[in-house]
Order: sequence, then C-alpha cells, then structure tokens
Amino acid sequence: MVMAITQSQSRAAIRILRFDRVQRAAHWANAALFAVLTASAIPLYFGSLFGVVIQRHAIAEIHLWTGVSLPIPIIVSLIGPWGSQMRRDVRRINYWTRDEVRWIKSLGKTPLVADKFNPGQKLNAIFNGATILVMLATGSMLQWFRFFPVSWRTGATMVHDVFAFTALVVIIGHIVMALTHRDSLRSILKGWVSEGWAAAHASGWLKEQQPKPDPAQLESRD
Repeated sequence: MVMAITQSQSRAAIRILRFDRVQRAAHWANAALFAVLTASAIPLYFGSLFGVVIQRHAIAEIHLWTGVSLPIPIIVSLIGPWGSQMRRDVRRINYWTRDEVRWIKSLGKTPLVADKFNPGQKLNAIFNGATILVMLATGSMLQWFRFFPVSWRTGATMVHDVFAFTALVVIIGHIVMALTHRDSLRSILKGWVSEGWAAAHASGWLKEQQPKPDPAQLESRD
C-alpha cells in the first residue's frame, strides 16, 4: 500500500508539456476574439439594445473586424518554425482510428487508448475550425452584399445565425468542461499535465513521450 501511494505521488509530480507557449497564446487570443464577437452580436441581433452603450454603427464595425481577425491567431500559430507543435496537433486532430470512431458511435462506452486528444476534443476542434470558416464566409456576404445575389444573402443570414447559436452552446459546454476538469484547464494555462493525468486520460500519447531505449545500450547488455 505504501509503495502504491509513493508511486502515485511520484507520477503526479512528473510534469509533461502538453501545450507550448504558441499554442496557449493562440487559444487565448482566439477565445478573446470569440468573446468580443459574442458581446457585439447580442445588441446587433436584438435591436432594442442598440445605442444603450455604444452606437449601432460602432458595434457593427467592432463585430465585423473582430470576425475578420478571427483566423489570424490560428494562422500565425501554424506558420514558421514556432508552429511545429501546433502543426503536429492539427495532424493528430485530423487522424482518426477505428477505435475512436467506435468510441464516438457508442457515446464513450467502448474502451479506448486515448491519444493526446480524445474523440470528443477532436470533434470540438474540427467544429471550431469549420465555424470560423463558415462565419467568415457568410459574414462577408452580409457585409459586402452588393457582390452576391439575393438568394445567397438570404441563405447566408440563416447559416450565420444557426452557426452563431450553435457555437455559443458549444463554447458554454467547453467552458463548463474546462472548469470541471482542472488538470485540462491547467494545461492550457500553464502548458503541462502530470504523468498520472496523462496515464489516465491520454495513455497512448504518454507512451510517445516516454524515452525510448537506446539500441546500443540494449546490445551492450546482451
């Protein structure tokens, strides 16, 4: 029993880097932009709130240019030598195993040796990326409407609203999950998780982080 407790404490003390500074900066910059978009969308959607604090035109301009800026943190975090970790994680998110698909279909009831991100986290990331593209495209149609036919603008309005409300629900769920999973929240704040957390929630990824034996040393032992 004492040995088990000691091993558990040692695993909790070992820190493993999950997100580097570039990834954390991109995440919080993106979160701040989403917050401004949501705050500015409310008075635009509910006309009675126009002019309560800021004039409608100013709110519309804030909403527009915040939306245009939304992809910038992700793009910057992907380009250049500083984006190597982000690019690796994007490849992870886009790669799905049969076990992960089965896990999603069973709503998490089937066994899974989780990667760095579980299937639910991958879906969330994919949805957020798609939302940015869709909102940017439809928002551009609504802003520069002269370049698009009426049927396109009508469809863009509906799609923009549907994605906006869906994104709000997903973001609220994301925040609730973060607040109830403190280790995951800490990883996006400070960058690291404990080895014990990784063993419980991302055992497949943990195996990748562990040092591999040197073939030369194995030969010398033989």
